[in-house]
Amino acid sequence: MESGLLTADGYVGTELDLFAAARSWKAYWSREIAPFLRGRVLDVGAGLGATAEILARRPGVTHWTCLEPDRRFAAALAAKAAAGTLPAHVRACHGTLASYTGSCGDPEPYDAILYIDVLEHVREDRAELARAAAALAPGGALVVLAPAHPRLYSPFDAAIGHERRYTSASLRAVAPDGLRLVRLRYLDSVGLAASFANAALLRQTMPTARQIAVWDRLMVPLSRRVDPLIGYRAGKSVLAVWTR
Repeated sequence: MESGLLTADGYVGTELDLFAAARSWKAYWSREIAPFLRGRVLDVGAGLGATAEILARRPGVTHWTCLEPDRRFAAALAAKAAAGTLPAHVRACHGTLASYTGSCGDPEPYDAILYIDVLEHVREDRAELARAAAALAPGGALVVLAPAHPRLYSPFDAAIGHERRYTSASLRAVAPDGLRLVRLRYLDSVGLAASFANAALLRQTMPTARQIAVWDRLMVPLSRRVDPLIGYRAGKSVLAVWTR
């Protein structure tokens, strides 16, 4: 994860393992971004490698870099790559995008740069996306998936280091110059109701494993049907894709 999440001891969140089993949700957003993945992919704030495990094997993806500022997670990613758990073209790199060229020695531009539930942790989000745009190859895609609706900001968000939640307008506002917006939509309209309930009533610091399972097994499949019917105008997450 990115810099807003880090303390002197590393990443402050504890939700990665909890959400690891959210297979329906991962399948949903993966389908949304898959058409934009090809060639060289940079996965910023890769965490424990969940996105790489799902998408790095897609046809056309030739090189996948997991960029992770937490040393523990970066080491775990490197171990997965060495053990063959991740495809052979996946590599792990410790650092942030600001230090990436120096620490990894790879100045070539990328065909896709991903921020999957990462940008909300970055204090200077506009500057971060400007750096990403500078590392993007012609025709490349910048993909951001983030939690939606500032009114839903809850103790859970604070506990895992969220600086903010986005609206479609606020995410559009941090777009780098020189890129063209090709997709902007909300995802998981049914889960949005559950998020409102948590923010207004439960105000939990962390959802339970049972709550995650109910959301993933029941609500997400329903959202996949409902979201297109309402034109992707409501959801607990917001997705933006820009191309150069």
